[in-house]
Amino acid sequence: MGGKLQPEALINTKVYDGVNDLLGIANITLPDIENLNETVSGAGIAGEVEAAILGHFSAMSISLEWRTINKHLISLSTPNAHDLDIRGAQQVYDPGSGEVKVQPVRIYVKCRPKKLGLGSAGASQTTGSTTDLEVVYIKVIIDGETFLELDKFNYICIIGGTDILADVREALGIF
Repeated sequence: MGGKLQPEALINTKVYDGVNDLLGIANITLPDIENLNETVSGAGIAGEVEAAILGHFSAMSISLEWRTINKHLISLSTPNAHDLDIRGAQQVYDPGSGEVKVQPVRIYVKCRPKKLGLGSAGASQTTGSTTDLEVVYIKVIIDGETFLELDKFNYICIIGGTDILADVREALGIF
């Protein structure tokens, strides 16, 4: 008797930079991925329709909240691109075997600084320092399989294994 793995919880995460250095302990707010839309109206349409533009998305932000003021919080504020590798362990349940298993999830982002928040300074408390970054590239890998890859500058939009922008790149002569 088999079954699909049932997701239960994210056990924990760690954040690394592009060269495999641990950046520290942070709570992460991942980006919302929102389609760019154009309102279509006119003859033949009873009202308006919000049409998603293929492979185009609104600005995406990622935020890291740190427990303390540290060198990584500051270094992510330099005005160049930064690579982050967010590694997680998800707990899933296999109803066929009755086992609880660990499923790896990785999220790679290339991002640029938007805001540095130093937080607060109170005795025996975390600072709540924040780094807000603009995401220009994101790739989501679950259990070794890529489910999402968006690269705004290189016209790449792969969702669930489908290359959404392949025809657009061809039409524009981008190879």
